[in-house]
Amino acid sequence: MRIAIVDANNFYVSCERLFQPSLEGRPVVVLSNNDGCAVARSAEAKAMGIQMGQPYFQWRHLANKHRITVLSSNYALYADLSNRLMGVLGQFSPVQEVYSIDESFLDLTGMTVDSLLLGATIRERVRRWVGLPVCVGMGPTKTLAKLCNHFAKKRPDMAGVCDWDSLSTEAQANLLAETPAGEVWGIGRRIEDRLMARGACSVADFLSMNPTHIQQQFGVTLARTQAELRGTPCLSIEEVSPPKQQIMCSRSFGQQVTDLTALREAITLHTCRAAEKLRKEGQGAGMVQVTIRTNPFQTQEPQYGRSAHVAMRYPTADTRKLLEAALQGLQEVYREGFRYAKAGILLTDLGTRGAVTTDLFDHHSADTEKTDRLMSTLDAVNRRYGKSTIAPGTAGLKAPREWAMRRGNTSPSYTTRWADLPVVSANLQQGIVGNNQSTGTPGTKNRRSS
Repeated sequence: MRIAIVDANNFYVSCERLFQPSLEGRPVVVLSNNDGCAVARSAEAKAMGIQMGQPYFQWRHLANKHRITVLSSNYALYADLSNRLMGVLGQFSPVQEVYSIDESFLDLTGMTVDSLLLGATIRERVRRWVGLPVCVGMGPTKTLAKLCNHFAKKRPDMAGVCDWDSLSTEAQANLLAETPAGEVWGIGRRIEDRLMARGACSVADFLSMNPTHIQQQFGVTLARTQAELRGTPCLSIEEVSPPKQQIMCSRSFGQQVTDLTALREAITLHTCRAAEKLRKEGQGAGMVQVTIRTNPFQTQEPQYGRSAHVAMRYPTADTRKLLEAALQGLQEVYREGFRYAKAGILLTDLGTRGAVTTDLFDHHSADTEKTDRLMSTLDAVNRRYGKSTIAPGTAGLKAPREWAMRRGNTSPSYTTRWADLPVVSANLQQGIVGNNQSTGTPGTKNRRSS
């Protein structure tokens, strides 16, 4: 078995730099929803001590002092570039598992190729075709491939590619001895602390532990992690992602709200988004959970938080039915006199749409062909013209909404919105026009560059 994993470097930051080359070599940080905390950092920003997940207010002084470029998350841009990245990577193997927005496993089993040359080719093609820097890790198991990807990122001498089987026995031993156990895929902070308490600080220490004791004290999952590090495959490539067990759509408000109307707007938009995801999965939801809460960090204010569950008669992905249940749940949990900071929807009991018939005379006991066409049309319009282009009236007509997520430093949607396409500079345009006119070709003034 031969596995490779390709991972984009500082993905969100790299996406921003792709269309803003002036950011290369400068400290850049991308913030989470509502511009709350750091979710992506360039190498320069990391060197200044900014931690992943650290709230913006804690390091705002560093941003001002060192002129750090701080950007809001641009999820439309990141998702589009992720799709392009995965499309390119899929050309290198017939078996691909998209693991996350910026990571993909490739099955190289049976391929008689120079692994290091293949890794370099992958990096070069992605850089040329998509514009993103990536690193490649390879090994006989997924866990070893992930660890090699870590080495490829941290060691400049590897030029972004690390193949476990290409390393000498001595090099392998040195890397395992100097790498903290917490860098291993599947070993989180709590498990790392427990391992350190038992004297296992490095990966080499972890591998020296008795497998039976690991399974008894930590469980079978960590025992499989150790086996994978020893070269025994325990995790296979998943070509098709398993069906989701639940779908959540939840956001903190840009500013706290008190009235029911604003909460209805938020719950409506969350339900529409969750229903769209549900239809994309080809599933229906049998239960809708609605949650609202105040800000627990503002201890000087009255606190309140509650959830309501509304059961559906049968699994459905019809936005109208899900929304009816969601608004019913909101009505149950809403209380006046509180400043709400967050609202969310959770769809559970997922199953095949219309799989249960409760009443032979109930014409609504299954999603009809008419409803399916309506929902498909709704999704198509919103995909083409933007989220919530068509939405129920309870979503409100006023935009932007006062409670909407704060995104004060969002970059343009360079690849998904016509109005945001980069424009060729005026001087270059004039040059193109002049050259075209001299050859008899129609001019291209004001043409947008893609």
